[in-house]
Amino acid sequence: MTLLKAAVFAACLVPAAWLTYRALVTGDLGVNPVETLTHQTGQWALRLLLVTLAVTPARRFTGWNRLITFRRMLGLFAFFYAILHLSVWVVFDHYFTLQTMLADVAKRPFITAGSVALLTMLPLALTSTAWSIRRLGKRWQALHRLIYVSAAAAVLHFIWKEKVIITETLIYAAILAVLLGIRVVFALRKRAARAAA
Repeated sequence: MTLLKAAVFAACLVPAAWLTYRALVTGDLGVNPVETLTHQTGQWALRLLLVTLAVTPARRFTGWNRLITFRRMLGLFAFFYAILHLSVWVVFDHYFTLQTMLADVAKRPFITAGSVALLTMLPLALTSTAWSIRRLGKRWQALHRLIYVSAAAAVLHFIWKEKVIITETLIYAAILAVLLGIRVVFALRKRAARAAA
């Protein structure tokens, strides 16, 4: 299990390492390097967020309970890429100018949605420690349901950014819908079992 976790950890770092290599060594980031960095870091944040959401259904379907041990790491990597995504926007799009950043958030819906996604990921990242789980108790699980809001806002951010519906946006939206739908089914079954008992 330790080797597998190390492999997953390394795999999650590959996109960041590859972007760094392209930026600093080959200079191969296309005609608009900032756009490439923004798009790629945002994509990986969304992908890892969806993978994090997929852990619980995968565990229930496969019966491999140890799969749950990967969820925290995957969620933190999703947050890591979201922070990289934000950093590119702050540094290269707005040059640390708070006024223009706030104006951008207010005027452009896709940036508003992205801000919601990141802000709702923040408390999840901050309370991802074992100490937080013990301290918050049942409230921890309720708080971490914010991941549903984060994922929905992230998908909206991506869809609105593209302005037109493309295959990739449909895939992300469909994956999210399936993952949320599975959770609804699980919740209904649990409620039915309680009622029967």
